[in-house]
Amino acid sequence: MKVVALLLLLAISGCRGWTSSEPPIHPNPNMDTQIKYKPYRGSDFFADQRDMRPRVEGTIARGDLASIDEPHLTYKIMQRGRERFNIYCAPCHSAYGDGNGIVGRRLPIRPTTFHNDYMRAQTREHYVDVITNGIRTMPAYKHQIPMHDRWAIAAYIQALQELDAYKQKVSP
Repeated sequence: MKVVALLLLLAISGCRGWTSSEPPIHPNPNMDTQIKYKPYRGSDFFADQRDMRPRVEGTIARGDLASIDEPHLTYKIMQRGRERFNIYCAPCHSAYGDGNGIVGRRLPIRPTTFHNDYMRAQTREHYVDVITNGIRTMPAYKHQIPMHDRWAIAAYIQALQELDAYKQKVSP
């Protein structure tokens, strides 16, 4: 029993203090030994000899979605939002946004309704982020829906909410 414990202790210690002229063994080298560019170093690959590349125009850094200027709302954008909403969102959320779409009724977890105080308090950026990345059981649509259409859908969702709030006030 003492021999097993001694061997285990020796294995755990990793034989510290012993030197070797051989390079270390990397069972999973991943990023330790990969070829990579490092900031402020030169590169023979690019014509300008820099390895740091300028940002590609139109890209959005992760977490900067809220800093994007939202598009100016026009009738055309709202029409586009309604059209895209009916294609991508209505099957689960319904054309009214009440979470009672034809597909949504059959799901084990019902889709969210847009007509409650919590959802009315959400910003347009929140809806764009949810369409982009998904949330809980809703999948991400970043590969199917272009960014300008996500903004249009988010604007249309807010228009549905305003219409529902107006109906609530008018109806006894």
